[in-house]
Parts: sequence; structure tokens; C-alpha cells
Amino acid sequence: MGNNKTKPLDRIDLMILSTLQADGRISNVDLAQKVSLSASPCLDRVKRLENEGYIERYGAFLNARKLNYGMSAFVQVNLSKTTSDAFKRFNKEVVTIKEVAECHLVAGGYDYLLKIRFADIENYRLVLEKIGGLTDIAQTTTYIVTEHIKQDGGVPFN
Repeated sequence: MGNNKTKPLDRIDLMILSTLQADGRISNVDLAQKVSLSASPCLDRVKRLENEGYIERYGAFLNARKLNYGMSAFVQVNLSKTTSDAFKRFNKEVVTIKEVAECHLVAGGYDYLLKIRFADIENYRLVLEKIGGLTDIAQTTTYIVTEHIKQDGGVPFN
């Protein structure tokens, strides 16, 4: 994980981050060329950005539809109690449901916003049963996604 001693990011650091976000598989040689550095100092910067926590992880974006998780929905969750223990219990339990792609504690008219993935309406019902079976659930409201207009493209860079 990152440490607490971070130095301010300069233009080259931001270019490295932007490039890696767009193409995490880029070779160090190609990355160095893109940001006008030689390979060794470029690798040093990438390692520093990793160590300081600016780069959390590397991964691949998978085609959910091809992997039989082509449908998604957002689920608003209200807990029956809003105590610290209730939030801790929910947090611990919700991460065990594999179909929950994202879970956010939110301020506003409900407590949590979940993004779930599933194959079809029958599987949606099964996932909703899992969510509804969690401790301290008072109510859920679901919004099924009918078309993905824009998905998370990462941190915006100018």
C-alpha cells in the first residue's frame, strides 16, 4: 500500500497515470517514449506512483455479457437501523455476494447504493433474495439498466 510521504505530482507523473489508465499493458519502453523519458527513470516514477498509492492495481476490463453477467441494476438499500454496528454488519455481509459489483454508503434518501450484475431476470430475483436476506435490511428499490450510455472511464485527465 501507499505510504504517507508523497511528493507533488508533476506533468510527467500525470501523463504516466493517464497513459497507464488507458492502457495498463503498455510496456515501460513505450510508456517512457510517450512521456519523453528514458526507460529507467520512467520505471522509477511508475514504482514511486505505485508505492505512494496513486496506482492501486492493474487489471483487465471483461465483457460481462460474454461471461453470462450481461444485465445490471442499481439497488437502493435502506437499513432498519442506522447504528454503527448495523453498518459494520451490512458491510461485512454484502461483500460476500459475488453479484454485487459495487457497494457505496451514500448520504441522502437511502443508506447504500449497490451495482449488481446478473444473467437474466430469474438470476436477478435470486440476487435480490440474497440482498434482502442480509441483516437489518428494511427496504430495497431496484433500477434495472436497459442501456449502458457511459461507464466508469477512470479518473478524468485533461
